Amino acid sequence: MEWQNDLEHWLEPFLKGLGNKTRRRMCPAYIAGLIGPGDRKSIQPMAARVDAISYDRLHHFIGAGVWDSAPLEATLWQQADDLVGGDNAWLIIDDTALPKKGNASVGVAPQYASALGKNANCQTLVSVTLASGEVPLMLSLRLFLPESWTSNEARMIKAGVPEQFRQARTKPELAIEEIDRIAAAGVRFGCVLADAGYGLSAPFRQALSARGLCWAVGIPKHQKVYPADVKLVFPVAGRGRPRLRHIPDIKSVAAHTMLEGAKWRRVSWRRGTKGRLAARFAAMRVRIADGAPQRIGSAGAQHMPGEEAWLVGEHRSNGERKYYLANLPADTPIKDVAGAIKARWICEQAHQQLKEELGLDHFEGRSWTGLHRHTLMAIMAYAFLQTRRLAQAGRKKKSPRATTSAQPASSPASHH
Repeated sequence: MEWQNDLEHWLEPFLKGLGNKTRRRMCPAYIAGLIGPGDRKSIQPMAARVDAISYDRLHHFIGAGVWDSAPLEATLWQQADDLVGGDNAWLIIDDTALPKKGNASVGVAPQYASALGKNANCQTLVSVTLASGEVPLMLSLRLFLPESWTSNEARMIKAGVPEQFRQARTKPELAIEEIDRIAAAGVRFGCVLADAGYGLSAPFRQALSARGLCWAVGIPKHQKVYPADVKLVFPVAGRGRPRLRHIPDIKSVAAHTMLEGAKWRRVSWRRGTKGRLAARFAAMRVRIADGAPQRIGSAGAQHMPGEEAWLVGEHRSNGERKYYLANLPADTPIKDVAGAIKARWICEQAHQQLKEELGLDHFEGRSWTGLHRHTLMAIMAYAFLQTRRLAQAGRKKKSPRATTSAQPASSPASHH
């Protein structure tokens, strides 16, 4: 099969990092198993479909073999950067849930699964995707450990959680750690995007700004903001000691309240397969109320004004209203602000294809190492298919009459 020859060739730079000969055979076999036909992409059925590969060897390679995934990751990130990296690329933070039975698999617990829209027994992976235009490439999937795990050292040791990953971390904290690793590796991107699950975290937004990164994130409608021209004043004390600290001359209000009087207009951010994509947007400059807390009378805690940013509201055609913050420059056209906000959806296409076609959620092992190696193999398989698809699209552009060769069973479909 032609795609298998392509895969062997594409994997050559990755295999250098694997050292011994058996591992260099197991890696292509595993990835070919994820790409090839068959409903189940767990180790047993994959091994059964390939005569030359024994279940024991494939199982050992993923679950117990002594090899470091860092060189493979470095090669993957380099390939992704070559394909879609640059100032116009997005780095998209999200998470995805892998439903699981029982409670022995690492990180499994009843928790909110955004894809299902409800609580479910699952593992949650924080995902980082590099995307440009219509092309997403997943860079990293990192397991989130809920409190029921981080509070139980013995349970983590049994599942093989490395010591440096045993402290409790929030999903936004994990995301920042991954962004730091990816940026340190030289991957180029222009702006970080995330949904309200991350955007509601002031430490997450502030960590991005502290790193000099552009960001556009969803927020809950009750996120507090100030007008951009808020002033800090020394209040006059009626009696008692004079106030030592200045305070804002106006109270912060919820994002949705701030936009009530704003001008809403129809904005189109790009052309989709069914014509231009558009919705009604309102945007204004604000100061985010995420500075130090201050108490004013009995009105409860107010926060000091933080950095200036765009506050954006979106009215969707189905009546839904969504709210966002973006630290893009003040002279950014609203069309570009909307385009940044809407570019996040491409990562959901990647999640869906990784699950439906590449067996991301079929792994049956229980250990930390096994799970992360399986997810790395799945995102390498995805990167291979995207590379191949782009090469074929390029060939098609050059010679419109050329017929494309047969696609592997799970070639990513173009995004609508």
